[in-house]
Amino acid sequence: MKWWVRPSGLAIRCWYALCDGKEVYIGGILQHIEEAGIHSGDSACVLPPYQITDQAMEDIDRIVRQIALELEVVGLINFQFAYKNQTVYVLEVNPRASRTTPFVSKARGVPLAKIAAQLATGKSLSEFKLPDWETYSHVAVKEVVLPFNKFPNERVFLGPEMKSTGEVMGLAHSLGNAFLRALLSSGQALPEQGAIFISVNEHDKMSVIPIARDWIELGFKIVATEGTARALQRNGVPAKRIYKVGQGRPNVVDLIKNDEIQIILNTPLGKRSRFDEEAIGRAAIRYGIPIITTLSAAQAAIRAVRSKGKISVCPLQAYYSK
Repeated sequence: MKWWVRPSGLAIRCWYALCDGKEVYIGGILQHIEEAGIHSGDSACVLPPYQITDQAMEDIDRIVRQIALELEVVGLINFQFAYKNQTVYVLEVNPRASRTTPFVSKARGVPLAKIAAQLATGKSLSEFKLPDWETYSHVAVKEVVLPFNKFPNERVFLGPEMKSTGEVMGLAHSLGNAFLRALLSSGQALPEQGAIFISVNEHDKMSVIPIARDWIELGFKIVATEGTARALQRNGVPAKRIYKVGQGRPNVVDLIKNDEIQIILNTPLGKRSRFDEEAIGRAAIRYGIPIITTLSAAQAAIRAVRSKGKISVCPLQAYYSK
């Protein structure tokens, strides 16, 4: 999982649109599992989006077409958006490809770079038989590979500077199963039982309650810092209280070292939280404990755990024919 400074809003990418100067074809719209605030190269992405309103999708479609035609793009163009309070914001527009192009091409079965090259030589989009970008029979998840286990002294925060060293793809007919495949491919194994440590900021305390209930339904026990534990207990969610780092012993780092924590959900905010986060992050990396730092990622992880035991293998081409 990932560690980063708390942002706000959903992050959306249009990877990619093809344009021949007169027509525009949207290759795929991806939604980040994490909220906006980190480099797009460090984000986990889902194709198709799973948490965007119809109106927002229509706004994105309109914006992409208007800008691509206004710029008279011939070939590939990609966009980055943020979505908050029912408003779509354009963050950047790049008339080029990037390393995510092969991911979208494989997920959709459309050779975007190859078509873009032919558009540059004079062909038009009408000469290609392209599938409707809104029609999907499966879900594709892109997860990144982070090098923290090889650089234990590196700060575990993610931000505008990209730190990932690679990416993997999970393909399935459900979000949970696709996310699980992507995590396994990136070397992250989610536990099926044990204890989950939860510590969230004030903004997330009410939102984490149904998520904690889901983890309990999966058979996990809840261990939480004082403020989070109080919020959970007052809402009928059993949680064992544990000290923060520096407040007393045993604290969460002690439990990690003693193999009493199998997964971590931590959404820090503020300087004190950052101190705790770095201590927890170093211990988690050393002992191989999965870390979740956003509630949206926690929800996706719950879906992934629920889909365990349902993994089957089939050729990539089989997804295109369904």
